[in-house]
Amino acid sequence: MSRIAESFARLKQEGKKGFIPFVTAGDPDLETTRELMPELARAGATLIELGVPFSDPMADGPVIQRASERALRHGFGLAEVLQVVSDARKQTEVPIILFSYFNPLLQFGIAKLVNEAEKAGIDGILVTDLTPEEGSEFGRTLRAHQLDMIFLVAPTSTDERLKMVAERASGFIYAVSRAGVTGAREEMSAEAERLVKRVRRFSDLPVAVGFGISKSEHVADVWRYADAAVVGSAMVAEIEQAQSPAEAVARVGRFARELIS
Repeated sequence: MSRIAESFARLKQEGKKGFIPFVTAGDPDLETTRELMPELARAGATLIELGVPFSDPMADGPVIQRASERALRHGFGLAEVLQVVSDARKQTEVPIILFSYFNPLLQFGIAKLVNEAEKAGIDGILVTDLTPEEGSEFGRTLRAHQLDMIFLVAPTSTDERLKMVAERASGFIYAVSRAGVTGAREEMSAEAERLVKRVRRFSDLPVAVGFGISKSEHVADVWRYADAAVVGSAMVAEIEQAQSPAEAVARVGRFARELIS
């Protein structure tokens, strides 16, 4: 059983729901990212999504786009991101997944990626722009290295697509609360609840809901019908508003605790 599966199994046994924060690697710098991961674990994260900065983040809203821009100014690559994860592993066993577009992974080299990711302590990879139809070989490579392959599904996903994802995903399934790009919203969409019910017809994997979750009320609402809530843009906004790296870590930790209190 993977570390992700173990985490969700433990939650189910305890009658609890999960919390999955997202941060962009290298925002505002890699040293801060190294400190953010154990702080999020201490704050109650079930697992952590670590975004790989990319120059053309089509699915991301303005907050995460700006985070990628800030990170890319430092000129680091995927090797440095994996080193940061390896360093953070000395302080936490909370599962960590890479959240990336396919281009940076392909440039790094898939065989090299899965070897280095496994060594660093990565638990799974979500590739935003890799469809299940195109991801079969990548998924097999991940499984050979005990890494989970996480897929996104959306309210616009057909039943055929949901069935295909259910057959190829592991760890959990990420349900997007609405069509469009990432970003905090005042109201959660009822589409998300309908989507989770549809996913459960095809899969027994845990379902996490993300896109637009920015308040403790949103998290509580998602917990009614899903296994975990993902908070991305609102978490990244806390980092953006901080005046120093130390303040960024403190703000993120405080915000995470408020979301699940």
